[in-house]
Amino acid sequence: MKITHNKIGQNLNLTDSGKADKATNIAHKATEGATSAKADALQSSGLGDSTKVELSPKAQEAKRIKELAMAAPDVDEAKVAKFREMIDKGTYKVDAKSIADKMVDEHLEF
Repeated sequence: MKITHNKIGQNLNLTDSGKADKATNIAHKATEGATSAKADALQSSGLGDSTKVELSPKAQEAKRIKELAMAAPDVDEAKVAKFREMIDKGTYKVDAKSIADKMVDEHLEF
């Protein structure tokens, strides 16, 4: 996940490309392998271009997973707008002790 910002609440850019990249790679490999195997079999059998190719259930599932992952937004715009409004109004309160505790806990886990 990449998080960048210039000022608090402004120019916020959140992306989580790892999820989409991983789903794309898995779907591409599964589809590529199934398609390649079917194409090789068709060429060796001497059948023409009019032959239909059916993807395996695993390749079809990988394709469906890829489509779902690509359809999901990287950023929840409604949530960003809600917090931006709270910051602008001054109603967003930060619990410094809780954040410090979590930072220490994360550091101790490694």
